[in-house]
Amino acid sequence: MKQMRIGNPILWVVFCTLAFVWGSSFLFIKLGLEEGLAPLTLVTYRLLIGTAFLFTVMRLTGARLPSDRGVLIRIGAVGILNIALPFSLITWGELWIDSALASILNGLVPLFTIVMASVYLRDEPITVNRLVGLVMGFGGAVLLLTRGLAGEGAADPGMQFIGQLAVVMASLCYAIAIVVMRGLFTGRPLVDDPVAGPRALNPVELALPQVVTAALIVGALAILVEVIGQGRSPLLPTFLAAFSVSWLGLLGSGLAYLLAFTLLNAWGATRTTLVTYAMPIVGLVLGVLVLGEVIDLQVIAGSALIIGGIVLANSRFGARRLYGRPGAQPSGTAAPAEPLP
Repeated sequence: MKQMRIGNPILWVVFCTLAFVWGSSFLFIKLGLEEGLAPLTLVTYRLLIGTAFLFTVMRLTGARLPSDRGVLIRIGAVGILNIALPFSLITWGELWIDSALASILNGLVPLFTIVMASVYLRDEPITVNRLVGLVMGFGGAVLLLTRGLAGEGAADPGMQFIGQLAVVMASLCYAIAIVVMRGLFTGRPLVDDPVAGPRALNPVELALPQVVTAALIVGALAILVEVIGQGRSPLLPTFLAAFSVSWLGLLGSGLAYLLAFTLLNAWGATRTTLVTYAMPIVGLVLGVLVLGEVIDLQVIAGSALIIGGIVLANSRFGARRLYGRPGAQPSGTAAPAEPLP
């Protein structure tokens, strides 16, 4: 198949669609919660739908899972850190904070990734631009968290602050998982393809075992904690709730992988990470327009610092090595993030 050029309009449509799908996930999480879904139940529905979607894609495309049981177990285990924990933390956090704020705090993923990658990967050192970007980004996070302590827009300031911390912890989980996946799976011939021979995993083959593992774990917790423990109904209460989990499962946890893979093939990892800049903006705009969430000067300032920090950390300006494992060479860009809110 002929590879599309970077300037191809179709690729920019793919890029905008990916940014919208990932950025809108925070809105649909909030809508599902407001329609009466319990957090773990919402995540379970999302993962079950995502599993069905990815399994269908695997069958249609001829993708193959690794035959080595140990590799499958390791991929599934990463799903706890990459999917089960962050999905649950973000969804629970949105019980107490606005969807716009959750999308902004999720923007910390690439900044956390810079720190983790500099410690564990040889080709992702800390550089001047990344250090300044980190300071800016985390300064913005502190600004937003102090807003929570002040109780802006929340009946319970303490729970708002804890909700924000939950989203921050989810971002940290994503960052650790990204580095682990890159170290364990990227570029390794883990699939025995009958046509191409041994090759690396594609996104569907990497995602499906993780989503299945996360669905089993979160589903079991939802039954124990919310259905049995709290006596809450596991059924979808309204059409909007069903639409929300369908959007999250089919698009946020399914289609997004295929879109990201298309961009990675055409643009490479560096240019594809530009989607990280757009996601918080999409989440913020949708939260204001659809849910009427209030954005004050403190949110705007904190958002600007986080997004500005991401942009600077991914730029080539000031890419002089400061710290990294031996043999690290500054690439000028941060490790690509794959947030799945």
